[in-house]
Amino acid sequence: MPNRYNYTMIYNSSPLLYLYDIIATPSTTAIATTLGCDASVFLANANAEKDHHDDLSLAGDGFDTVIKAKAAVDSDPSCRNKVSCADILALATRDVVALTGGPSYKVELGRRDGRISTKKSVQHKLPHADFNLDQLNTMFASHGLSQTDMIALSGGHTLGFSHCGQFSKRIHSKAGIDRTLNRQYALQLRQMCPVNVDPRIAINMDPTTLHVFDNVYYKNLQQGKGLFTSDQVLFVDPRSRPTVNLFASNNNAFNQAFVTAITKLSRVGVLTGYQGEIRRDCSRVN
Repeated sequence: MPNRYNYTMIYNSSPLLYLYDIIATPSTTAIATTLGCDASVFLANANAEKDHHDDLSLAGDGFDTVIKAKAAVDSDPSCRNKVSCADILALATRDVVALTGGPSYKVELGRRDGRISTKKSVQHKLPHADFNLDQLNTMFASHGLSQTDMIALSGGHTLGFSHCGQFSKRIHSKAGIDRTLNRQYALQLRQMCPVNVDPRIAINMDPTTLHVFDNVYYKNLQQGKGLFTSDQVLFVDPRSRPTVNLFASNNNAFNQAFVTAITKLSRVGVLTGYQGEIRRDCSRVN
């Protein structure tokens, strides 16, 4: 996919992996899929997947960017109706990771686009911001992903944003600030997300290097600066802490693990052959 396309989907959406129509960590980010890597999240209808409350943080201009890329590809008669929206989204994800300082990697192609998109398909299929390690591992394992894969994919939270409503209980509970949260960081979050604020207010997932794909996400976890409970638990839980420490100290180890994990993830629920279709318009079935 030519780098000239302005892939804003990851910059302006919730975690990186949501942009990939996958399950990663709550935004991510994710992180397995609802219906698979079939671009179902693009379809618009009265009961669309993208309108589920867990997907409302996906940015509209991100969808528009991939739709424009699809139109540009199809403008070449030799390419028309040969490249799926699902493949373009996979390529766009790879390019944004690379353009923001992360690893470039080979994207396996040949996906076809799904014809089904429903809110129900999202229910109980995406990890939540308050998940513990067991819940995260169970969800990822159901799609053939290991704990190391899950932790690497969680690193997608080095880009993107979430909303105040996703973590407000950590900073505004009767019991006070979540003890696993860095107090100074929590006070900053309180200023940005005061009581009764619009829960849709956007907050960067990575408070340090928000536009760079790097291992600072893991260094933030070491300092108690994981935005979600499901982020911070990766360091709090002794079973996952060694991997967090490894990725925090070795960016190459993180990059290699991320490439391995996202390649495995990109194979989940893929439609090929005569399954699905190659959409002419990413937002609707043919």
